[in-house]
Amino acid sequence: MSLWQYFHDEPVVNGYSHGMDWGMLALAALCIAILRLLAGAGVRSVSIYVVMGAATWLAIDAAGLHATVTGVILGLMTPATRWVSDNRLYAILGQVIAHPTGSQGSGRTSDRKTLLAAETAARESLSPVERLEMALHPWVSFGVMPVFALANAGLALSWTNVDRPVAAAVFFGFALGKPAGILLFGWLALRSGLATRPGDLGWGAMAGGSCLAGIGFTMALFIANLALSGPLMDSAKIGIFLASLFSAAVGLALLRWTQRPLPLEKPSQATESI
Repeated sequence: MSLWQYFHDEPVVNGYSHGMDWGMLALAALCIAILRLLAGAGVRSVSIYVVMGAATWLAIDAAGLHATVTGVILGLMTPATRWVSDNRLYAILGQVIAHPTGSQGSGRTSDRKTLLAAETAARESLSPVERLEMALHPWVSFGVMPVFALANAGLALSWTNVDRPVAAAVFFGFALGKPAGILLFGWLALRSGLATRPGDLGWGAMAGGSCLAGIGFTMALFIANLALSGPLMDSAKIGIFLASLFSAAVGLALLRWTQRPLPLEKPSQATESI
């Protein structure tokens, strides 16, 4: 029972929670603290983070919060830095190539140890976040996302609600608000020295990429379905649909317009002599 229910004797209902269980919320906070300690201690095993992430997910769901909050938390907690640089990896692989191959079958031979070191170096040249992303990418792209999109777009579009304020607010939030926010904070990060911009990345390309961020389909429909219902939901769907089309068209047009042609390679001396 939440504090609101205790003092007002009525349930708290909103789009993102259905009453609070403070004991389970404390357990979720403990799981998050353990995740932070594991990351600080240098634990790199993806399986450990999967187990702790599942425990956090179940605790947050049992606490009454929507479990999708867990995805954001786990994304911030999972280590995103690698331990082995490219130069170090190439040096280790060079040792593997230069090492003579032994004929012994024992795992204690020096060449086996070199191969094991190379295996560890190759794995740690990617952060746990990158390894997890690469492992989940085909499943998410070809399985989860299509099912997710179809499940949340099951209602028929009703154009009668296109003139409602919700549709306009959603459209301008995606089509103008997201690109403006990305460009503004990108500029602030550059001015403050928190980030650097590659020389071949112009502001036009950044503007095109920020416009593509306005394509909000699956998650936008999911959040709208949690917060709205009836005609308001239909109006939000129209705004999401139109904003996605507009953002895709403008973003691709900007990227196409700002694309720099690749410089032509100069012919070699052997070619010129021919």
